[in-house]
Amino acid sequence: MTATTFGANFSDGYALGIIGAVLPVLSTTMRLSGVWQGLLGASALIGLFFGSIVLGRVADAIGRQKLYLYNFVLIAVASAAQFWAHTPLVLFLLRLAIGFGLGADYAVGPTLLSEFAPRRLRGVLLGSLTVLWTVGYVLANILGTYIPITGNAAHWLLASGALPAVLVLLLRIGIPESPSWLATRGRAAEAVQIRRKYLGQSEVGAEAAQEAGGEQLPAARYRELFARGQAAKTWFGVIFFSAQVLPYFAIYTFMSLILSTMDISDADTQNLALNLALLLGGIIGLWPVQRMGRRPFTIGTFAILTVCLAAMAVLSDASGWVLMVPFLVYTFVMAGASNITQVYPPELFPTALRGSGVGFLNGTSRVASAVGTFVLPVSLSHLGVGWSMGWMALVLLLGTVVSLAWAPETRDTLTAEDWHH
Repeated sequence: MTATTFGANFSDGYALGIIGAVLPVLSTTMRLSGVWQGLLGASALIGLFFGSIVLGRVADAIGRQKLYLYNFVLIAVASAAQFWAHTPLVLFLLRLAIGFGLGADYAVGPTLLSEFAPRRLRGVLLGSLTVLWTVGYVLANILGTYIPITGNAAHWLLASGALPAVLVLLLRIGIPESPSWLATRGRAAEAVQIRRKYLGQSEVGAEAAQEAGGEQLPAARYRELFARGQAAKTWFGVIFFSAQVLPYFAIYTFMSLILSTMDISDADTQNLALNLALLLGGIIGLWPVQRMGRRPFTIGTFAILTVCLAAMAVLSDASGWVLMVPFLVYTFVMAGASNITQVYPPELFPTALRGSGVGFLNGTSRVASAVGTFVLPVSLSHLGVGWSMGWMALVLLLGTVVSLAWAPETRDTLTAEDWHH
């Protein structure tokens, strides 16, 4: 379960990273306008929004396992088809389809993993999803930086995303349904059978689980996410997730453009340094996610990120090398902070709402990501680095304030499976 969910996040990171790597070449070969550059950069994120919103609800209605398998059929086919996409419209539609399929995984993957993982491992396993995303993203950026990219090579790189997608698809064959979901649907006997087979549950524990899971719960409706007792957690999740990923996707999709605006002479070396900081920050960031509470970790990282982008805004007239210091710190901390986006959302919702809730948070956050990715290149060309970093620092400041006001502590939250572990 962990391996196949990790593989999906690697595929997602690679798919979103590779478009940024090849966009400079595609801009020439396809004669892309600024609008088309923004649309192609945001295309998979737009698909992620619709996939997360629509398919998260479906996962609570029909189960996790079916979506967990079949969404990667769509991702593999659409990824391979990018090789023949020689018009911006066709490429946009294919990347929309890739994002739609990945949206299902954003809703179902962390949900399914959180329902199998014991509480003592949940933080590190869910946090590691973002690390694998970062590995895929960094690999795509490194390939884009050091492989000579012609028009044909750009399409080979886009289509190469089909390779990890096919591997994930093959590994997912035979993955069991979530016993927690089965229990909420009144299918307690099936839930008990899966717990015995995969979780080594004893006969006594199985009987207790069957008794506890015997009552069928209704399929979640999105209005239940905003019912009394749940609404504050849902709104916090929406704002915290969106505030974090808006500058993240915008900055790293157009990192080469930002570096050129900063007048850095050796942009390739700096690009590599930033990507390595991204990877290192993600790995080291697993430790505080596991050891610290969710609330202090979220507030602390938001505060540091806000200060870093504010420093870049204030120092915008300084040399590129001076600007690289807060940029590297921002990159390192942001990578670690991003780990919480896979840990927090599943812990904010009960089992019956978890697929819908996680899908809703991922979907709304992808609206923010798409907006940031579309607006940043326009902002850089018209306002420059200083003002661009300034408005993104305000987004992070909003995340800091909302986290101080609303962030709950969920580290010791029990999912249904924790009782049986």
